[in-house]
Amino acid sequence: MAANELNRKVIEEFRANGGKVGGRYEGRPLLLLTTTGRKTGGRRTTPVMYLADGDDYCIFATKGGAPQHPDWYLNLLANPRVNVELGAERFEAQARTVGPEERDALYRKQAALYSQFAEYERKTTRTIPVVRLTRTN
Repeated sequence: MAANELNRKVIEEFRANGGKVGGRYEGRPLLLLTTTGRKTGGRRTTPVMYLADGDDYCIFATKGGAPQHPDWYLNLLANPRVNVELGAERFEAQARTVGPEERDALYRKQAALYSQFAEYERKTTRTIPVVRLTRTN
């Protein structure tokens, strides 16, 4: 199944079940991130795992360890105002890529909780960005 089709099904299941999904995301912290396309200006929604940190949510631009950043990350660099769906709640947030020291600590914490994050880091030569989402409304 293509990634876009898989994401579409996860998004539908998330919205139909108040943020709960099965499959590879079952029991994992998942939010829906909606960014504005940097080229098209269209709205793009992507399911991503998160790490709660205080009142903020941290997300990881892994793209499964691919050599390039995911589109959602490039979109939020161009327009850091995003929409977040968490469970049945929806809110606006400001996205900010964290600095190296904070990034390393947050990434280590996520990799300790979910081993695939350590694997993503091993698979790529790029530094995987960590993005802090801060609620604005």
